[in-house]
Amino acid sequence: MAPVQKTLAKNRKEHSLPSGAPGSSSLRMQLLDAVNRHICSSSRLSETVEQIVQTTQTALRAEASSVLLLDDSGSHLSFHVAEGAKASRLKHVTVGLDSGIAGWVATHKEPAIVNNVRADSRFTGEVDKSIGFVTRSVMCVPLVVHSSSIGVLEVLNKRDGSGFTEQDLECLEAVAATAAIAIENTRLQQKVEQGYKATMRSLAAAIDAKDPYTRGHSQRVVDYSVLAAVALGLSHNEVDVIEQAAILHDVGKIGIDDRILSKPDRLTTEERLIVQEHPIIGAAIVADIPFLADARELLIHHHERLDGSGYPHRLAGDDIPLGARILAVADAFDTMVTDRPYRSALPVEQAVAELRRCSGSQFDERVVEAFLGGLQTRATV
Repeated sequence: MAPVQKTLAKNRKEHSLPSGAPGSSSLRMQLLDAVNRHICSSSRLSETVEQIVQTTQTALRAEASSVLLLDDSGSHLSFHVAEGAKASRLKHVTVGLDSGIAGWVATHKEPAIVNNVRADSRFTGEVDKSIGFVTRSVMCVPLVVHSSSIGVLEVLNKRDGSGFTEQDLECLEAVAATAAIAIENTRLQQKVEQGYKATMRSLAAAIDAKDPYTRGHSQRVVDYSVLAAVALGLSHNEVDVIEQAAILHDVGKIGIDDRILSKPDRLTTEERLIVQEHPIIGAAIVADIPFLADARELLIHHHERLDGSGYPHRLAGDDIPLGARILAVADAFDTMVTDRPYRSALPVEQAVAELRRCSGSQFDERVVEAFLGGLQTRATV
């Protein structure tokens, strides 16, 4: 008999599991279909796991559910996502691999159904005590990738008071198999993206370092842009694209003569036209990087003006991508409040007044107000 079957047989004998409800195969297929749709619609680990947990809890009619993932040391499980009563209190709770049913499942890489936790020696009740929850029954399955356990998926307490069934377990195991791969793939993707961002930041820092007056400019534009994007209620994916564009918004200056960039006097008309080429140069630099395709559109248009007098394409109004309008405000604000070769930094109050004065002509008024609101909130936190 296989290990999983032995475990299920042991659970049936010790805890008298009820038989499954009719139509469990259909439920499993519906649940997997829903989980797969959620996985395909999200590229962020927290969103992916949250959607998996919510969908599973609803389908299995459980009071609570969670995904616990192994930490970097491989010795503890932490609640990555939890749903249900008291779930918010689990954020900083960890479980040792030598403790509790979840720890046992993660260690042995075998599922467990326990419909009377008080009669199971593996149940410690420590998590219940720490958050004020009452666990009656648990169904827990391992998340396994390439024969290695990365965590567990568990559901607690059937809402109608009945016990979890083997058919319920089949559903949960099917979800766990898909979820484990999705979680691992998302983790790997995020590591790659973090590597890309680190490389982009290094490039931006190198460009900023060409001129002592612009040192740190790109990172501040990132901070201001993200602040405005969040204040506008944009999605995580939209904020990510804006962050990428903000990091690289001045990358085209790598092709501009340093003598022009660091000139202590105001630029001539000819020099100003040369500097205005930097969005085109920047767009060309990132043109062959597929994951920067959306950011490229923002990068190339971050000097457009709402009234159509900007560059390089003289776009106006809503023809300018919203992300580019955000970058324009963030870039202008940082330029005003930092020293430049031709003038000293403006007081913040004066820079704020200038943003408002130019709202509706140079800048999008909604973006300006969102940015200033976010700036005010950050200052008072």
